[in-house]
Amino acid sequence: MKASEILIDGYSRIQERVHDVVKGQEDKILTSRPSDSANSIAWLVWHLTRVQDDHVSEVAGHEQTYTADGWHERLGLPLDATDTGYGHSPEQVGQVQVSADLLIGYYDAVHEQTLEFLRQQADSDFDRIVDTRWDPPVTLGARLVSVLDDDIQHIGQAAYLKGLVS
Repeated sequence: MKASEILIDGYSRIQERVHDVVKGQEDKILTSRPSDSANSIAWLVWHLTRVQDDHVSEVAGHEQTYTADGWHERLGLPLDATDTGYGHSPEQVGQVQVSADLLIGYYDAVHEQTLEFLRQQADSDFDRIVDTRWDPPVTLGARLVSVLDDDIQHIGQAAYLKGLVS
């Protein structure tokens, strides 16, 4: 099995979990937070999607789906188009109020861009250095696994939160 096929499988599992957690949920469930300082399902899914969009588009060399396909405007959030959610205050987390359909739509669009990029990669491409700010420098493979790991953690948190607030 090629490395790209393994990554496609991993990212496709994230998509399945996003649909499981978000599909059909009322806005009240998506924006519920167990405390004022906690994240919501909407924020967690928006954030994991933004990070995937940001990181994959960077290594693929194309504009983020968030801006290229108008998702920033469609979601209507009072956040800068470059914002991925890193370092958000509790107030900013509370500003992420997005319907299930829009969250899934944005995630699916990013997922398709991710798969399109992965399908084009040969195994040797994953050794390409994509970030020299780290020691050792980050390879394409390491970056893609890092995003996958981050997505898995956040969708797991969202699934737990769904059980807690439902």
